[in-house]
Amino acid sequence: MAAEAGASLSATTYYFASLDDLAAAAGDALAQGWAQHARAVLAAAPPVTVQQDPSAAAHVLLDAVLPAGDDAQVRSYYEHLLGAGRQPALATAFAAGRGVVDAVLADLVQRVGAPTSAAVTTAVIDGAVVTALTERRPVRETARRLLVDAWGR
Repeated sequence: MAAEAGASLSATTYYFASLDDLAAAAGDALAQGWAQHARAVLAAAPPVTVQQDPSAAAHVLLDAVLPAGDDAQVRSYYEHLLGAGRQPALATAFAAGRGVVDAVLADLVQRVGAPTSAAVTTAVIDGAVVTALTERRPVRETARRLLVDAWGR
């Protein structure tokens, strides 16, 4: 694993007692990065609501849940998320940090007046991403349409 990361084995064993410790640190870093990204979106979110402009409100939520970038970057991000489930220590650490992300998303969902909870909003977006990636559709547009549809708009 050290070679894959471009680091020496001695450097990784100096900082991490085991592969599980390294995986836990990686999971924590992923969750913190996602939370920081979601907080930045919350801070910069325009004053838009689902009632005023469902499409614009959906974009705000998509920006918080999805990484910045194109469909290839979204694919890479989701591949990492799926891979986390294969490493128990990574999955546990990621799950522990997920609460911060969920709290930020709950604030965003409330701010835009979405009729779905943060958990349901995330589930719709995640499902839309999988659909878009497996069917070679544009990710953000597919997710936006499905989210607005879930709102009954």
